[in-house]
Amino acid sequence: MKQELEFFAVHDHAWEPGSVAGTDEKLLSRDPEDPEILTRLVRWQPGFDTSPAGVITHDWVEEVYLIDGELFDITLGCSFAVGHYASRRPQMPHGPYRSETGCTMLEVRYRP
Repeated sequence: MKQELEFFAVHDHAWEPGSVAGTDEKLLSRDPEDPEILTRLVRWQPGFDTSPAGVITHDWVEEVYLIDGELFDITLGCSFAVGHYASRRPQMPHGPYRSETGCTMLEVRYRP
């Protein structure tokens, strides 16, 4: 289960290098027993491209809300911008993506 945390000022926390080169993150909450289960802000640097990894799947539920920048879905041929939201079940194929300008997303992961 994720940590129990009361309100805190996210802007007081520095961006840290993300788990993938070309990303930065502010980890908001994580399950210490299951580190893939987390809530974070993730920032993609301009030009970031996930196509080398191909189509993405994972074994957790993922919700993503785009709060800054743009994201292009290479498979769908669509761009998404501020205010776009996605909810993905485990093993749902998505991506690959690229972002010419960079983007920032709120990402929430959990197990069904």
